[in-house]
Amino acid sequence: MAATESQMLPLGTPAPDFSLPDTAGRHWSLPDGAPAVLVMFICNHCPFVIHVREELARIGRDYGGRGVAIFAINANDVTTHPDDGPDKMAVEAERAGYTFPYLFDESQSVAKAYRAACTPDFFLFDGDRRLVYRGQLDGSRPGNDVPVDGRDLRAALEAVLDGRDVDPDQRPSIGCNIKWRAGNAPDYFG
Repeated sequence: MAATESQMLPLGTPAPDFSLPDTAGRHWSLPDGAPAVLVMFICNHCPFVIHVREELARIGRDYGGRGVAIFAINANDVTTHPDDGPDKMAVEAERAGYTFPYLFDESQSVAKAYRAACTPDFFLFDGDRRLVYRGQLDGSRPGNDVPVDGRDLRAALEAVLDGRDVDPDQRPSIGCNIKWRAGNAPDYFG
């Protein structure tokens, strides 16, 4: 299983806005007034995402009720990876127990705007929509026997909600590379 690290978008970067459909066709954009916004790039088939999906669902339940706007975005090319298509996304969202919108970035433009590189890839913004955390969920990876507890992302969420600074010592997420359409791969990997 090949692993790709996140690109570690610079802290302080404003959240790129978007308008993307969920699995039912409803369009979502970044909200105003949320104390924090969490954008996660995931997909259905990646072993790294499958490994952490129960914790992603727990984070949705734990923080969605506290006002955090949470979005999961799938940007994979469905011509080469049909198991990541919107119809399968709806099944996956229900099976995993996701309470947050699971959005489809067919053009891959949102993934590029966030400099997303892998699944999962996490971006946490404060109430001013400035990036305060990008990196791993926790130290767990498929096969390493570290428990999946979301400690790194949860610590950042708690800091934002408590009005504290997020620790700038952040480790990149690691996962499957985003499956770019032919000729659409971003230049930030070079």
